[in-house]
Amino acid sequence: MSEPTEKSQPLRVVVADDQAAVREPLAAVLGLSDDIEVVAAAADGSEVLTAVAAGPVDVVLMDLRMPVMDGIETTRRLGEEYPHVAVVVLTTFADDDSILGALSAGARGYLTKNAGRQDITRAIRAAAAGQSVLDREVQDRLLATLRTRTPVVGQSLPGTLTPREREVLALIGQGLPNRGIAEKLFISEATVKTHINNLFAKAGIRDRADAVRRAIESGLT
Repeated sequence: MSEPTEKSQPLRVVVADDQAAVREPLAAVLGLSDDIEVVAAAADGSEVLTAVAAGPVDVVLMDLRMPVMDGIETTRRLGEEYPHVAVVVLTTFADDDSILGALSAGARGYLTKNAGRQDITRAIRAAAAGQSVLDREVQDRLLATLRTRTPVVGQSLPGTLTPREREVLALIGQGLPNRGIAEKLFISEATVKTHINNLFAKAGIRDRADAVRRAIESGLT
């Protein structure tokens, strides 16, 4: 008779939103997932840092507009003091300054509050695994902004990238998710992830937002 397998540890999440009417139901809904445990709910950035310090915490689901310390500054502080903690932004704001500010501060995911429970839990799992998830509206806006602000310099990628890795990077630059890239190239999502991991390592790309920027800078998109 085989021994029972040990159940994996649920992801420990802090929900941060200054509105109790948003924060409390969101924490309750996330708690319905078997692999997610909401360990704290915070009304501002200061409370987030306190909760993370009490730890352990894997992911913070972060609102941006909060009193005392806003989401962008809190994300920056977490990156400096607790780099193992991933941040997923969940906000009503999808303007250029909010998106670029949050991603530059180190957020791994950015969703608007139109996102459903499945979208949010998927983003939390992805962030905990070191991946980035951007809302489609956010991704489209980021692409438009980078194309406007970033000049094409032509030679910003290492020569060690394979033709397939360049294809994958170009499709990331077009805003396609892993599934869309897999369908476009007639390969599996697992193979797409392998190509992404390899090209990120070779090109020193931090996350998906950085990959979009590099694709545009290099003229691939």
